[in-house]
Amino acid sequence: MPLKNLFFTALFSLAFFTAFSQDLFPDRCLGQWQGTMHIYFAGQLRDSVPIRFTVTPIDSISWTWRTEYLSKKLPMTKDYVLRIKDKQRQMYVTDEGDGIELSDYLFGNKLYSIFETEGILLTASYELRDGELIFEVTSGKRAENSTTGVQSHPVSSVQRAVLKRG
Repeated sequence: MPLKNLFFTALFSLAFFTAFSQDLFPDRCLGQWQGTMHIYFAGQLRDSVPIRFTVTPIDSISWTWRTEYLSKKLPMTKDYVLRIKDKQRQMYVTDEGDGIELSDYLFGNKLYSIFETEGILLTASYELRDGELIFEVTSGKRAENSTTGVQSHPVSSVQRAVLKRG
């Protein structure tokens, strides 16, 4: 390979990997997103509510991670902070306030969190796909007939929203 081509290949590789390493998931989510959250229970659509999701930088390792449920009956705002915990391992934490912090893990373009509260196991994810942000929460209690060594958690509800920048 001629020296000139080798130089340009090395320069391009350095620029690409530097840009990729600095392109953090929350930075790719910056802005205001809107859509409708569909709420399913026992496999049936039970309700839907318009939502607005906003991501703004706070500092180099923290972002406002705010979800507004624009329901006429029961409006609600979940005003959280997403923080990098370990950049190398793509680990984040969602700070809900009052000492509640959820661990988040990034794989590709999808941020995952699994947690349990009051005997209910929940999974939450945010996925960037084709210019949309897909937000999903599933929940369920441990099955009564779980076998020894394996605990089943049937999914009883799903909340899903496909959001677009607005």
